[in-house]
Amino acid sequence: MDYNLCALAIGIFTQRRKDAKNNLIMENTYIHETAVIDKGAKIGNGTKIWHFCHVMGTAKIGENCVLGQNVFVGNNVKLGNNTKIQNNVSVYEGVVCEDDVFLGPSMVFTNVTNPRSAVNRKNEFKTTRVKKGATIGANATVLCGIEIGRFAFIGAGAVVTKSVADYALVKGSPAKQTGWMSEQGDKLNFDESGKAICNISGEKYKRKNNLVEKVK
Repeated sequence: MDYNLCALAIGIFTQRRKDAKNNLIMENTYIHETAVIDKGAKIGNGTKIWHFCHVMGTAKIGENCVLGQNVFVGNNVKLGNNTKIQNNVSVYEGVVCEDDVFLGPSMVFTNVTNPRSAVNRKNEFKTTRVKKGATIGANATVLCGIEIGRFAFIGAGAVVTKSVADYALVKGSPAKQTGWMSEQGDKLNFDESGKAICNISGEKYKRKNNLVEKVK
């Protein structure tokens, strides 16, 4: 294993780490010198991992991801391309994030529904899937075993106890749906015919049977 430390102009150190045999960590990946990357972790090209992060050995991180300060990524976690994780987030075993997911500062995942200190439930971890383009706001809590839909938007501080539909906006504790969001993060206002236009992109959406999809 070869380690090369290089100083950036702003005085922050990054670590470029290569495994010639398995090519686990790509050439253009930057890792801060205080981060801990366990042997076997797979990290995609262009990903940046900052201060005091810990990535465990069977984690898989895609391309062009950013892990902010003090992020933990557990064994068997999968992070898709362009995932952005803000400071102080722990992504525990059982979590799968698809491409373009945003995890806000200090949001929380769980992986066991009934934890007890004296009871080993490592074989009971439940899968939580965060689908493409979804946003989870700061300090939100996501209970395990549910699915956050494509481009769903979880408001800051929400406690999510059940699966969330594609494009849905949910808030509160427990989280309840209060509207719909476009792929650009604009709140959608549907007319009587079930049509809406994103004010940012001009893209059109339709709602039918309380489900939303983008019009191609």
